[in-house]
Amino acid sequence: MNASQTTIVQANKSRSSDESKSGFRSKTIATRLTPDELCEVESAAERAGKPLSEWVRESALAASRQRPSDPMELLLAEVWALRYALLSLFHAGAQATAEGKPLLPESVLKVRDRADAKKLEQARQMLANFLDSPVHKGDEVR
Repeated sequence: MNASQTTIVQANKSRSSDESKSGFRSKTIATRLTPDELCEVESAAERAGKPLSEWVRESALAASRQRPSDPMELLLAEVWALRYALLSLFHAGAQATAEGKPLLPESVLKVRDRADAKKLEQARQMLANFLDSPVHKGDEVR
């Protein structure tokens, strides 16, 4: 084995150990575009001031995180938002009453906006926790 082969083997070994680290990007996605589509994508990346690969990755991840991936996720997100809003408004109303102040419309809108901003992330976390539970992984619970 010569020096260049040794370097390649060592690089591959370090790559495989790096891939096991959380957050290390080791997977790729390929797609085909028309010349016009490629021009469009490159222009968007340029306008954002980012390299093409970074812009494509961020755009794909933002799109995947923005919308629920299935109807169950959407339903759970809405139920979570309703629960969050209801409990927050009860708390805010009780606090306002205790202070002798009215509950302002702006406070209600803030609660609604917070619920909307957090609902999808919370629903995904709840589903992940549910699916990771021993009962759903096939592990025996004792």
